[in-house]
Amino acid sequence: MAAPRKIIHVDMDAFYASVEQRDDPSLRGQPVVVAWRGRRSVVCAASYEARRFGVRSAMPAARAERLCPQAVFVPPDFTRYKAVSRQVRAIFARHTPLVEPLSLDEAYLDVTDPLSALPSATAIAESIRADIRAGTGLTASAGVAPNKFLAKIASDQNKPDGLCVVRPREALAFLAPLPVGRLPGVGKVMQGRLEALGVRTVAELRAWPAAALEERFGRWGRRLHELSLGIDGNPVRASRPTVQISSEDTFQHDLPMDALEPHIRRLAEGTWAGYQREQARLARTVVLKLKTREFRILTRSLTPPVPPASLDELAAIACALRARVELPADTRYRLVGVGLSGFVDRDLALAQQDLFATPAIRVPA
Repeated sequence: MAAPRKIIHVDMDAFYASVEQRDDPSLRGQPVVVAWRGRRSVVCAASYEARRFGVRSAMPAARAERLCPQAVFVPPDFTRYKAVSRQVRAIFARHTPLVEPLSLDEAYLDVTDPLSALPSATAIAESIRADIRAGTGLTASAGVAPNKFLAKIASDQNKPDGLCVVRPREALAFLAPLPVGRLPGVGKVMQGRLEALGVRTVAELRAWPAAALEERFGRWGRRLHELSLGIDGNPVRASRPTVQISSEDTFQHDLPMDALEPHIRRLAEGTWAGYQREQARLARTVVLKLKTREFRILTRSLTPPVPPASLDELAAIACALRARVELPADTRYRLVGVGLSGFVDRDLALAQQDLFATPAIRVPA
């Protein structure tokens, strides 16, 4: 059998809120909520002082304000957050090239064959946390385990500013008392279905034969059985191909379709700016996303013969896609988004163009 992998999951503690508290000493010790005020806004992050009142990320900002009237609301500044994230990733790169970012504030690292001379994955995790504190003034929690899903659960065990190590021989005992909702992919619906079978903890899930779980839940049932045993063969992927680049916005007031064009053009600017960083791949498909006042989500897309070669072309196609929305004229929309998808290798696309003598594909500068 192959030797177990050595995986670290690093998760910055209340990242956006912690950056704000670091940069503004008057916010330290205060219940900070990173969000725009307003009934349409959602919480991007909450400091631990705010979390004591039940405030959580992705919660409507209006609800957060009701839960914690004394909260200090700070509008998000993603430029600063991205800059700190780059500092943290540079620290990761000292130890391994196998880094899989999940977001600005968390990542998986495979340190089975590390670049550094530290004696163990635990020592590497401790070094990373110390370097993050020294380099950014922020804290991070980490989980060390033989696979990704165990490492992610472990990183949440001793937050904030904590470290949890799960050795291979400890995996079964570590998982046994946890609620099944801690397993990846087990949301509220699946948790309810499992509780209906008398399954509330991982130990109770483990008692069910794999065949019985598969009979009830299909292939997902077998995956549940594997997770209950601490089995996860998913590798750390150092880079993920872009699936879609998009920008979206929720309006302060619902708008009719004929009022959306300036917003679509504004969002197209953000999407195009992100696309300029894609040096090796072309996006062939333009996507328009809409959400109605009733929270119905619609998407319309177009793959033109020639990929959009400028911001103006992207905006024009996105605006034209409104004609494909067959809803009453008085429909109101609360959200709009503009995206690019259908990514293909740039060189391959150009080679195919030459081979089949198709119209020239214009490449964004």
